This record gives sequence, structure tokens and C-alpha cells, in this order.
Amino acid sequence: MILRGRVIKLGDNIDTDQIYPGRYLPITEPVEMAGHAFEGIISDFLQRAKGSIIVAGKNFGCGSSREQAATALKWAGIVAVVAESFARIFFRNAINQGLPAIIGHHLDRINEGDELRIDLHLGKIEDLTTGESYPGDPLPDFLLAIIEAGGLIEKLKRSLGGG
Repeated sequence: MILRGRVIKLGDNIDTDQIYPGRYLPITEPVEMAGHAFEGIISDFLQRAKGSIIVAGKNFGCGSSREQAATALKWAGIVAVVAESFARIFFRNAINQGLPAIIGHHLDRINEGDELRIDLHLGKIEDLTTGESYPGDPLPDFLLAIIEAGGLIEKLKRSLGGG
């Protein structure tokens, strides 16, 4: 699976309250949730998100275990999140939503607005703007199958013959 997108660059310790503020937790409609992603932090996030790849530092998605953070990013149109490390619960919530979460290395060299190409099977991250390549950790086949199905629920539906 090959992904492409423009970079939205973030730093370390981006927590789930920054990604999706807690005051919106009662919202259950994914499209409406997307409108609140990074509210108050990135003013034009929703306009920039569609087809973009978030590149972040260490500990992306730390804080609470709210799955709404991953849901909001997916429905905002984020193609993938690449970070040096993830909070474990966010990582799994992202995969369960069908949002690729890739651990990458030397990401500090990637700039806002660069265009990336990511091979999920190989874990290869290419910066098409600069021509540089960065190693990433390939996702195991069982996680790729969830992402390719569009999320855990869709994967289960297909496995059980209902989708």
C-alpha cells in the first residue's frame, strides 16, 4: 500500500486533547468531529487536512485514551500519521479506525509542506520534495489488513461475510 500527501509538521507530545478537545466528546458524528480536530491550535487544519500526512516527533497521541482523536483525523482527510513514537492507545485507535500510524526515523529533516510517499509494506518514507528517504518501521500484515479494509469494524464485517 502506497500513500502520498503533503506534510503538516508537528512537534513532540501532541496529546489527544490538542488533537480533539474534550468539550466535544458528546459529538458522535465523524464528519462533525473532524471539524474540531486541532481546534484552537491549527486554525486552518480542516482546510489543509484532506490528503495530508501528519509528521510529528515523540509520543504522538499521549494523554487520554479517547478514540475520537483518531476518528477526527481520519474523517478530516488525513492520509497517515508518521511520528518518532506513539502513545500505545492512540496507535491502536488509529489502526482500528483505518488510519495508518507509522513510526519513522530522522523525521526532523522533513519540512512543512513537503510531499511524502510512504510504502506501508516496506516502511519506506520518501520525501519527494527533497529526494531524501527515511527509514520507517513496516507494519505487520495483520495491521495492514485492518488498514486496507478501512478499519477494524470493516475488517470484521468482511471476515464474517457481512461486508
